[in-house]
Amino acid sequence: MNYFSSDFKLGILGGGQLGKMMLYATRKFDIYTSVLDPSAEAPCKIACNEFHQGDLMDFNTVYNFGKKVDVLTFEIEHVNVDALQKLEDEGVQVYPSPKTLQTIQNKGVQKLFYQKNNIPTAPFSIYMSLEELIHSVENDVISIPFVWKSTQFGYDGNGVKVIRTVEDLETLPNVECMAEKMIDFKNELAVIVARNVSGEMKTYPVVEMEFHPEANQVEYVICPARIPQEIEEKARKVALQVSEAFQHTGILAVEMFQTQNDEILVNEVAPRPHNSGHYSIEASYTDQFEQHVRAILNLPLGKTESKVAGIMVNLVGAEGHTGDVVYENIEKIMQMEGVTPHIYGKKQTRPFRKMGHVTIVNEDVAAARKVAAEVKQTINVISK
Repeated sequence: MNYFSSDFKLGILGGGQLGKMMLYATRKFDIYTSVLDPSAEAPCKIACNEFHQGDLMDFNTVYNFGKKVDVLTFEIEHVNVDALQKLEDEGVQVYPSPKTLQTIQNKGVQKLFYQKNNIPTAPFSIYMSLEELIHSVENDVISIPFVWKSTQFGYDGNGVKVIRTVEDLETLPNVECMAEKMIDFKNELAVIVARNVSGEMKTYPVVEMEFHPEANQVEYVICPARIPQEIEEKARKVALQVSEAFQHTGILAVEMFQTQNDEILVNEVAPRPHNSGHYSIEASYTDQFEQHVRAILNLPLGKTESKVAGIMVNLVGAEGHTGDVVYENIEKIMQMEGVTPHIYGKKQTRPFRKMGHVTIVNEDVAAARKVAAEVKQTINVISK
């Protein structure tokens, strides 16, 4: 198949920042792209060959879009899986596969998959409703504290809440959910695994994630993770085990906990380029977005090693600010050595909305971490 400067068409479901960054690679290779997104202001709009506006959860919209492309991928999990399955049945190449996505879309199904495949994960219980969960708490079947997760439609800390008191239960929506044991962990880690159509696999270095205490969003991603080599090897091994179990194609981000006694437990996965791999644009030989394109087109996978240490800082909307976005002090951070801002192109900010990220590269990870803290304190995402 000739993908380059040809009439081959790659379809991408979702036109957000992940799609926009994937288009860096398709433009470099001159691969023709068609994007579907519900928003007329989608970040992808400026960089794809064709842009279509439509609902990603609507069967007909997704099906009709997919019929006009040769290979279909997605940058967001909330898409109509039945349409993807029909497209695959009719010969459209869909990567990652609808089967992989269906397992991952529901966090309860995802956890049961880990259990079935002997993948280490935190103990959990699944409840069909809030009443069922409250009944279990009242009857001491499960004990507080625990982590509550909505099984569907959660993202960036939405649909996840730490339950510390009985009163906290009153704030929860009445949806299918999961109660997960709170893990006393040393570190939150992630490994990105790339796997192409032929089954060639590569892992990126283990990264460490530092989270915002309230928003439950990643504030810093640090590569390489500041962990002993045997923990790094253990984490990569578990990530490869997860990838083998899913038999996925493309990029799979595996988020994990390193417990106090150095067990590795899988938290959850994302079958697409991921926040924990953004550092790779500046720090790696092959960034995660190019790697995803290589994998789904069955091209040879690129080198995953880092050239330098890389730290990513998320740029999220400041509290108390909603409206037209202003990036305050962006010129100041651009004066700092090794600092590159990435602005996603969302015109409207709101508290904790992901608006961009900043990568800091340095030979020395400790020095990069210091600059990252300075970047975090300097730049503000506010409204006019």
